[in-house]
Amino acid sequence: MFTVIIIMLAGMGLGYVLRAGRFAFVRRAVTVLVWLLLFLLGVEVGTNPRVVGGIGRLGAEAAVLAVAGVLGSAVMAWVLYRVVRGARDDDGDGGQRA
Repeated sequence: MFTVIIIMLAGMGLGYVLRAGRFAFVRRAVTVLVWLLLFLLGVEVGTNPRVVGGIGRLGAEAAVLAVAGVLGSAVMAWVLYRVVRGARDDDGDGGQRA
């Protein structure tokens, strides 16, 4: 793990030093390589019978997490709205706004 961090930091340092426009092709090459890696990851996952067999369960878990995240955000936004609105109503002007 330490080796991975060192290599990553070395790459960041080299990128900082060589950030001039001469190496603009690197950005395009990295984009293509990332897309290739994502494609190969999809192929690997698709050929794994254990993952494919559990795709329904994974989808259900993802749906539950998404719904819980949305509901939690909505509830906390409502609570914050009530707190802020209550603080504004308690400012001593009797609810009158100028």
